[in-house]
Amino acid sequence: MAAANVRIIPVTTEAQRREFAKFPWYVYRNDRNWVPPLYQDRLKMLHPDKHPFYEHAEVQLFLAVRGEEVVGTISAHVNHRHNETWDDKVGFFGFFEVIEEYEVAEALLDTAGTWLHERGMEAIRGPESFSQNEECGLLVDGFDSPPVVLMSYNPQYYQTFIEQAGFQKAQDLWAWHLRTSIFDYDVQRLPAKFVRVAEKARERESVVVRNVNMKCFWDEVKLIKRIYNEGWEKNWGFVPLTDHELEHLAAEMKTILDPDLVHIAERNGETIGMSLGLPDVYQALRKARPQPNKWSFPWTVVKLLWYQRQIDTMRLWALGVVPECRALGIDALFYVEAARAAFAKGYEYCEMSWILESNEMMNRIIERLGGRIYKTYRIYEKPL
Repeated sequence: MAAANVRIIPVTTEAQRREFAKFPWYVYRNDRNWVPPLYQDRLKMLHPDKHPFYEHAEVQLFLAVRGEEVVGTISAHVNHRHNETWDDKVGFFGFFEVIEEYEVAEALLDTAGTWLHERGMEAIRGPESFSQNEECGLLVDGFDSPPVVLMSYNPQYYQTFIEQAGFQKAQDLWAWHLRTSIFDYDVQRLPAKFVRVAEKARERESVVVRNVNMKCFWDEVKLIKRIYNEGWEKNWGFVPLTDHELEHLAAEMKTILDPDLVHIAERNGETIGMSLGLPDVYQALRKARPQPNKWSFPWTVVKLLWYQRQIDTMRLWALGVVPECRALGIDALFYVEAARAAFAKGYEYCEMSWILESNEMMNRIIERLGGRIYKTYRIYEKPL
């Protein structure tokens, strides 16, 4: 069914790009759990000259417009590196935001699918904005609390709209929640077998775990790149980062990093694993409530600096070990070190996310640590 009086138009001008970037403030105007992005950061992400994803992908942004009013947004993108890596013909949608009218959502999703089909794609998957290295997945469970840093959020009706449009689950992504107080240095409170595995890696395998050296930040980034790309290469849907993408991501994270939450594992002087935790700056960002105009930026910065002192949560964003060392128990060692560091720094809670539902080993480890799944994000797919 076509949405009455609604036009789906491609974004071709800077004014339209700004409307695209501003629209979420309308959708979430009464939702206190939503975390507004910094408007200028979102504009840069959507600009082909300012984000490295565009270097290996075709991207088209679309607006749903009724009269002069924007009522929805969506991106359609062909990630050529994904299709080369997985020998796929899959296109993606992202930045899906829409008012509570199914016909508008259907028109947006149909338009994205048509655009991808015209470029030879055989299926559409999402939401991924733009890839698994950024915000991805639709929140389908766990709406009672805000998202943590770099995790997505959406109204509950999006799930109904996407499934009504014929999309089915491709994969669920789990967010685990735990209290860091269980990692106080009393190891008797941890599962005995888990502790043995971690300490065996440290002692018998001569594994040294250290914090990131911010004085040599870009040298450390080079070391982490290999771990990141090799450690996740077999994960469902993962696409290795290009040098430019890694530099872009590292530059963004550098401003929020807590070095005590970033761990690097070495054996015989060789880097073999990394664990990257991030303070949940979304707690401060949600309270600062930035607005989509440049005039609010100075005041937003002041409020961010004030509220950052109240952050009590960290997110374990990434943990990886090179394939030849995965049987050494380094993952267990990382989990213990990360949570102990979080407890020592005053972070009361830790989110470990996201973890593929099919990653049985990681999910089993986190469950043994006392974690519980408290949010579920879903990647959908539909044949074209």
